[in-house]
Amino acid sequence: MTELDIAEVVRRAGVPASTLRYYEEKGLITPVGRRGLRRQYDPAVLQRLALIALARTAGFPLDEIARVFAPDGTVHIDRQAVVDKAGELDRRIAELVVLRDSLRHVAACPAPSHMECPTFRRILAATADVPVRRKRAPGEPWDASIPGSAEEHAP
Repeated sequence: MTELDIAEVVRRAGVPASTLRYYEEKGLITPVGRRGLRRQYDPAVLQRLALIALARTAGFPLDEIARVFAPDGTVHIDRQAVVDKAGELDRRIAELVVLRDSLRHVAACPAPSHMECPTFRRILAATADVPVRRKRAPGEPWDASIPGSAEEHAP
């Protein structure tokens, strides 16, 4: 198969050209050359981009994803890291199930005031013991002690 123009990679992979350039800066993908000013990629870049997308969706940061790709282009997935990430996802899913069930209770609670509802008060008490997950404001330093604050954000 022939080389793919950057526009074709954008169309087929569903990622913006800016993301491709960012991934290139991070060493995740490499163009095989240029035709004029346009980057050209080997068709295998589509599989690499699919793997990057899967890993990002699972929550792996780009620096960990970069270690999956050997300089010769082979892929070496750290199975233990995948097992650990699956455990993190299991814990997060359990948290989200509790949150969903709590929201459903709050929406359907027959108490005249939510503050009079013992279940709602238990939900509030349990929530008071959990750090709040929030996004970092621009310019604010990362705080690894706050869950969710040290996630990497890519274009």
